[in-house]
Amino acid sequence: MKNAPGSGFPVKQPFGKLPFLTPGESLLLRLLMIPVFFFVRARGVEHLRDRTGPLIFACNHNNSIESVLVPAFLTYHCGGRKISFVVDWMFGKIPFAGSLLELTDPMYVYHKRSTSRFLEAARPRELPSKDAVSRCCERLMSGRRIGLFPEGKRNRNPFRLLPGKTGVGHIALRSGVPVVPVGIDYAVRRKKAKIPVFGRIVLSIGEPICFDNLARLYRASGECSASVARAERHRLAARATERIMRALSGLCGKSCDPRDSTVSEEKENCSGNKKIREEPCPV
Repeated sequence: MKNAPGSGFPVKQPFGKLPFLTPGESLLLRLLMIPVFFFVRARGVEHLRDRTGPLIFACNHNNSIESVLVPAFLTYHCGGRKISFVVDWMFGKIPFAGSLLELTDPMYVYHKRSTSRFLEAARPRELPSKDAVSRCCERLMSGRRIGLFPEGKRNRNPFRLLPGKTGVGHIALRSGVPVVPVGIDYAVRRKKAKIPVFGRIVLSIGEPICFDNLARLYRASGECSASVARAERHRLAARATERIMRALSGLCGKSCDPRDSTVSEEKENCSGNKKIREEPCPV
């Protein structure tokens, strides 16, 4: 994909091939890409090229509209390879929007209650027997891709990220799959210091992060007693999550949670580059 001269943003290609979708799905995605072409600019698309295996996409979360436009953008630039985003169950029950969501093969979580009586009445009575981390790892092990918002909810603070939920760290270390950090920013956030309800999105896609060393320690913890193993895995997952949140901070322009700012450790990447030291997150 060519870049516009001097812009750092990819030239829009509305008729790229989508070999992983049916003709109907391909048409729908192209329709969703119409607003994307007008309202989303991105850099780092080259990090999505030539990757055929499973991936974990980790994005910061600002408002509702990006929940539609960003997955559409990522799916399109992955050649139509579906990305199962982890979403709250009630979004799948919203008329029409839920039908569109089902096409992405989402991963529903059920720990929240809906504020709508109509939606709460539609809550499934039979819930999955496995937890969300296990279900995500199963999808990754089958070669599929997943997406998460580690902050856990929409964050309207224009300056600071919410602390990352350690679920993303557990998934990355248990599965051994690289994490692609995707920073979501808005031009108006920089100019007016606020998160818009709708506005021009600026995506910054980072280099996939591998956690080979932490994943090895994570697996080795199984040799300990159950209580020790559980504590050790949580500690390692927290370290992985901190690293992901620092990467998102650098990409989206928001600062990390203060408790993450004192951590400085080696960064592993999937390009074979020499390891470098990561600086504490700016505050």
